[in-house]
Amino acid sequence: MEHLTYFDAVDHKALLRAFPVGTKFLEDRTRMSRDELHALQDVQFRSCMKRGWEISFYRRLWSARGIEPGDINGIDDISKLPTYDKTDIMRSVEAYPPFGDFHGMESFGDTPNSRPPVILHTTSGTTGTPQPLLFGPKSREVQNILMARSFILQGLVPGDMVHSVLGFGTVNGGHYVREAINHYTNALLLTAGTGSETPSRKQVHLMNVYGTTVLVGFADYLSKLADVARNEGLVPGRDIPIKLICAAIGGAPRDTLSKAWGGAEVCDFYGVGDTGFIAAEGPEQDGLHIWEDAHHLEIIDPDDLTSLDDGQVGNICVTALFKDDIFPNIRFNTNDLSAIEPGAGPLDWNLRRLQGFLGRSDDMVKLRGINVYPTAVGEILKLAGDNTGEFFCRVQRIDGRDEMTVSVECMTAPSDWNALAGRFRSLLKQKIGVDFNIKLVAPGDLEPLTEINSRQKPLRLADDRPKVS
Repeated sequence: MEHLTYFDAVDHKALLRAFPVGTKFLEDRTRMSRDELHALQDVQFRSCMKRGWEISFYRRLWSARGIEPGDINGIDDISKLPTYDKTDIMRSVEAYPPFGDFHGMESFGDTPNSRPPVILHTTSGTTGTPQPLLFGPKSREVQNILMARSFILQGLVPGDMVHSVLGFGTVNGGHYVREAINHYTNALLLTAGTGSETPSRKQVHLMNVYGTTVLVGFADYLSKLADVARNEGLVPGRDIPIKLICAAIGGAPRDTLSKAWGGAEVCDFYGVGDTGFIAAEGPEQDGLHIWEDAHHLEIIDPDDLTSLDDGQVGNICVTALFKDDIFPNIRFNTNDLSAIEPGAGPLDWNLRRLQGFLGRSDDMVKLRGINVYPTAVGEILKLAGDNTGEFFCRVQRIDGRDEMTVSVECMTAPSDWNALAGRFRSLLKQKIGVDFNIKLVAPGDLEPLTEINSRQKPLRLADDRPKVS
């Protein structure tokens, strides 16, 4: 049999016609009527369902609910299907190691050369054991195209010097950026990765040497790099001419990040490892435009998994309409919290808008009857000032009572810490409605807990309460 390469398995020009970027995207997909978009989604969804019925994981999931192939006749029936989440994927991995049975590789035949090439990565393991992520050439390249579309919409132009701090280990974030920038833009990319891959001091000096104009990454580490630059005698905006920051903001104050980098434009995006980019802000910065020509997005109640109306906060549930090859995602409950922006935005587009990442429902801690999200704690502390923005929450059961201790890196002299701890404690109780213990530490002391230098998304919560069996 002839040797099949990755490039034989995908027609890049056809994919760009199906999922346009730049001017073609603005002239076509933003102007589609809702009826036209629905028709497009319906065709894509039927292809995903056909593929889903060929995969053991989905046959088992759907059959357990009494669903047969003839019960789902199009995208209007999507809510009849059960959702799944990472827990279901990891059960599949445990039952069918090492990759599980959710990807469909075995359906192509018994030999590797009978199927298309497969790309393997894992999740970061932020919420548990890393999950295997597998992609075929088609779905991988569409994900790259959608990322490039996002960056170009936000202001990336040919000739820009891009500096990415997304990791290049087993996780896929940095690899996505490398493929998207190099395959679908005419910008230059420096693949710096995390602080453990390229030390922070070296990163800022590389930015200075190469004249970086665009930063890509998570807001937490990008904020830290601005401080490192100043400590190295480099002035963001002058010595490092950043004009644009494409960042997963995750509740971080946009103005603070912009100011830290000399007034650079800051644009948010949202995606998950399984599906790639799902939505991104444009330069108007009023909600994240959902790439509805590639995804069907629902907001569902975290408890009963029913659909919620626009404006209501719940879990993002996504169907990747382009993934009909390896590892389809059909009603994937991300457990990421957000809401659909109600009404039309300032642009005359028919794409719906997402509010952005508002936390994780599975990171929520119920503390004396109050729902507490670490992301909300972080937002309040960053706005309070006198701290680096680095924090860590630890939950313990003490004398039968659940207590949360919030450790905060403090920028003031230790002699001021008692008063500052009292201010932070009062502010958090006022904003969230429950009392916290506050522990102040010196800048940098939380790195062993948050792992901010080695992870794309730093850790913010440890739940040390006894597990209920």
